Amino acid sequence: MSDGRLAGWFDAYLFDLDGTVYLGDELLPGAREMLADLRARGARTVFLSNNPTRDPAMYVAKLERLGIPVDPSEIVNTVVSTVAWLRGEHPGATVFPIAEAPLVRALEQAGIRVSEDPTEIDIVVASYDRGFDYRKLQIAFDALWQHRRAILVTTNPDRYCPFPGGRGEPDAAGIVAALEATTGVRCTANMGKPDRIMIDAVTAMLGPEVRSVVMVGDRLETDVRMAKNAGISSALVLTGDASVADVVRCEPHLRPDFVLDGIGDLRPRSTVAAGLSGA
Repeated sequence: MSDGRLAGWFDAYLFDLDGTVYLGDELLPGAREMLADLRARGARTVFLSNNPTRDPAMYVAKLERLGIPVDPSEIVNTVVSTVAWLRGEHPGATVFPIAEAPLVRALEQAGIRVSEDPTEIDIVVASYDRGFDYRKLQIAFDALWQHRRAILVTTNPDRYCPFPGGRGEPDAAGIVAALEATTGVRCTANMGKPDRIMIDAVTAMLGPEVRSVVMVGDRLETDVRMAKNAGISSALVLTGDASVADVVRCEPHLRPDFVLDGIGDLRPRSTVAAGLSGA
């Protein structure tokens, strides 16, 4: 683990969003300048999120409001990875999404059949769903246990979704837990960080010519763990979920390669020492 800036530039930078690039509706210090610097140097930038309540177009709109132009192809969140996994691994499957409108809409636009009939559901997708109710639980229960035909997967493993000021909301892990507890069926795949499904989608998009990659994020259990799983470098920023104390007491296999005050500190040590701005 380093206590300072990165040693050099990378070919590609994978960025978590909330807590790393922005916090709530506020851009974090140095984010706009750092991203412009990286792009001017020819580095690839990709933005990753475990949040399935927005689609890429919604992220593009938000980033552009904050002064960061971005192409939809640079956004890989659990809406994107879930659709890609279902089309690649289970073509023709009928899906019951316990999810909000952006994921449901993306499934339908991708030609994935969606149903609430337990007798024809092949896959139950448990997601962050603020409209989760007993009716949805019953449909999933019938498909998973009563008819014993469906498998259970999730968009993301997060226990809660953090908000500025310390407030949070229960996330997809709570819905997965309810289904596992009532049916005895275990969740078999996760589309988000830290599992390989998301990073494999990003790697395929970047191509073999990209040799050095760093994951930049604010959470040890998702951002840093995914980097470790994928064998790429990790940079933890202290503008979101994790603190220095969390790094000190975390298990050795979760310690990031670099710990930075914020996204603006991605500029390598050698560049700073030479007195260069990188612009």
